[in-house]
Amino acid sequence: MFNVQLESWYSSFGRDLPWRHTSDPYLIMLSEFILQQTQISQGMDYYLRFAERFPTAESLADASEEEVLRLWQGLGYYSRARHLHAAAKQIAVAGNFPQDYAFVRALPGVGDYTAAAIMSFAFGQPYAVLDGNVQRVLARYFGISEPIDTTQGRKLLRTLADEMLDRQHPALYNQAIMDFGALQCKPSVPACEVCPLAETCQALRDHLVDKLPVKAKRTAVRDRYFTYIYTRTEDGQTLLRRRGGGDIWQGLFEFPMIESDNKLTSEQVDEFIRSSLVKIGVKVKVELVVSDVRHQLTHQRLHADFYCLTLSHKTVNGQWSNGHWVKESDIDRYALPRLLEKLMEKMKEGRPNS
Repeated sequence: MFNVQLESWYSSFGRDLPWRHTSDPYLIMLSEFILQQTQISQGMDYYLRFAERFPTAESLADASEEEVLRLWQGLGYYSRARHLHAAAKQIAVAGNFPQDYAFVRALPGVGDYTAAAIMSFAFGQPYAVLDGNVQRVLARYFGISEPIDTTQGRKLLRTLADEMLDRQHPALYNQAIMDFGALQCKPSVPACEVCPLAETCQALRDHLVDKLPVKAKRTAVRDRYFTYIYTRTEDGQTLLRRRGGGDIWQGLFEFPMIESDNKLTSEQVDEFIRSSLVKIGVKVKVELVVSDVRHQLTHQRLHADFYCLTLSHKTVNGQWSNGHWVKESDIDRYALPRLLEKLMEKMKEGRPNS
């Protein structure tokens, strides 16, 4: 049987992960939020840090958003952190973590997959997970040519996932099929020659392994050009502002930034600084620190230049006049986008003299 073969494979090759050693629904939820859009190798340390700092939903609910975002810094997709924080608050209000699918599914940031994972891993309830790994295993094994990103394809895979679930051991089965997709039935170069399902896999039989699963849509990638101006004073203050909503990195902090349709020249940056940012009479020193740093988001490709602007004293014009001056030594207390972390690392490597 399909599930028996998967579970047997898992007993020998499954990954030993810390969140698999607990049935605490909060810690399982924490791991699932972190692993959305994040590989296990990157998310492991974040899970351990969060679990240590916020061991219960109540402790996370009591934290400030700034602290949560700061601890999340570097993981990206910061809406996950806000949703996790909001979910913890709802659980804290409930007084416990209800063993109720409707409650779990209604939590902020929890979709069908995450709800099924929590219900099966924490409570042993028969809900089948359907993530990218599971979709790939099912599409190949059953030879499904329907695109998995269409309504019909999703419906077909959902039906199959529910039918194949081991209802006596839902947690074991769900973990097995996910690991099987991640380690054995990989997107490229799957290990078909040593696959326990090889004799009954339709994709292998029909020579379609490299063609399944099928996706109908390709999302266009948008290029954006950011010019950051690390604005500092000779006595060690730097200027930050908090990003608003409606765009990437909501609620995180950044340095003065110009977004343009194309890469700006040094002359254009210098003109902007002297005409729009700095008040007349202030001594300034502008230096390019690093150019054309690229940062890939899901549907956006960012191109960033990083300048250092040193002022004789704290004063700026325009949209940055309401910025927040902080000590340079305190920057680590603020949640910055990963791109700015990369730029700051370059800054430290070759920082201009003030």
